[in-house]
Amino acid sequence: MPKQKTNRSAKKRFKLTAKGKVKRPRAGKSHLMASFSGKRVRKLRKTDIAADGDAKVIRKMLLAD
Repeated sequence: MPKQKTNRSAKKRFKLTAKGKVKRPRAGKSHLMASFSGKRVRKLRKTDIAADGDAKVIRKMLLAD
C-alpha cells in the first residue's frame, strides 16, 4: 500500500496543539479592514481552535506528518 501524503495546503494553514487540537487562522483579514474597529482587527490577528467536525477532517489531511 502506498504511503499517505500530507495535504500541503493544510500543512501551511493549520497546526496541532500539544493536546491534538487544531489551531487555525481567523478569516476576514484580506481587505476592507478600514471599516473595522481597531479592536476587531487586533482580535483577528489571533489564532482560533477549529470546530470538532472540521478538526477531524483537518487531522486526516495532516496525518502523514
